Amino acid sequence: MSKAVIGDTVKVHYTGRLDDESVFDSSREREPLQFTIGAGQVIPGFEEAVVGLAPGESAKTRIEPENAYGPRLDELRITVPRDNLPDEFSVSEGDHLQMRTQDGQAVRVQVLDVAEEAIVVDANHPLAGKPLSFEIELVEIV
Repeated sequence: MSKAVIGDTVKVHYTGRLDDESVFDSSREREPLQFTIGAGQVIPGFEEAVVGLAPGESAKTRIEPENAYGPRLDELRITVPRDNLPDEFSVSEGDHLQMRTQDGQAVRVQVLDVAEEAIVVDANHPLAGKPLSFEIELVEIV
């Protein structure tokens, strides 16, 4: 039976948990996740955990932030003056918005604070700075 190697396209089922054992994502109730190992389509630590598995085999892995979504960066907390926003613009703490970087790339942000003169948003990935644990089952090498 062949084992997954870099360059293979694979299908996996997974369950991702935080340190408190809460599930942040799972493919168990939907189609398996398909990706090509080494193509950068998933976080590096996830790819590494799949390499060497044969179809039907499972692995458990803990991925530190540097091999997942990186550390939380203070510079990604951004204050946006109200005069830079449309007059009719209305948001609340906790809302998620899509903003564009100076080079036009779309970035999802979360609103942290709403004040009369500005809003504060966080452009860090919600899982940045957190170690992640995965149970991964290799379903198929495509």
